[in-house]
Amino acid sequence: MAESRGVIATLIDCFAELPGIGRKSAERLAYHVLRMPRDEAVAFSAAIRAVKEKLHPCQTCFNLAEHEQCDVCLDRRRDRTLLCVVEQVRDLLALEQAGAYRGLYHVLQGRIAPLEGTGPAALTLDALVARVREGGVREVIMATNPNVEGDATALLVSQRLAGLPVTLSRLARGLTVGASLEQANRDMLADAMAGRQKL
Repeated sequence: MAESRGVIATLIDCFAELPGIGRKSAERLAYHVLRMPRDEAVAFSAAIRAVKEKLHPCQTCFNLAEHEQCDVCLDRRRDRTLLCVVEQVRDLLALEQAGAYRGLYHVLQGRIAPLEGTGPAALTLDALVARVREGGVREVIMATNPNVEGDATALLVSQRLAGLPVTLSRLARGLTVGASLEQANRDMLADAMAGRQKL
């Protein structure tokens, strides 16, 4: 009995470390896993293991990928003259779910946040500049979050791309200031993409 209590306690602790999950929610999740049929629990465990073992950053855009390039970069139907710059993969997923954009992406893997110790060196800025220098991109859409850090990041990116033959634009401010892309609804993101403005 002591051993099973230790296993459950460890599982609860693991769930409690997830963002947005409090202790009570962690307990509910742990006991839900305990009640799951064995094959479902094993499939759940295998899915977690597969995410850690098989997914890595795309060599081109830094989206999640199982191979050298992600599905977006490999999709030849996408408009390769448009490049949308986002902070995180979850922002890319939010824009994809909105269905209003059919170009390519570049994931910065963060944002400028001096208080958190995140500076330009932590971002994929050099890779972004190299992609634009290669040619073929006519517009770079800044889709960083509409807050202080997102605006600072967009400004830095625009400075790094200054002088290159591309149009720089920013998502329309239909997005609430201080919000994040992943929390915006589909219509709001579609309007922001359609109403983007030149920088």
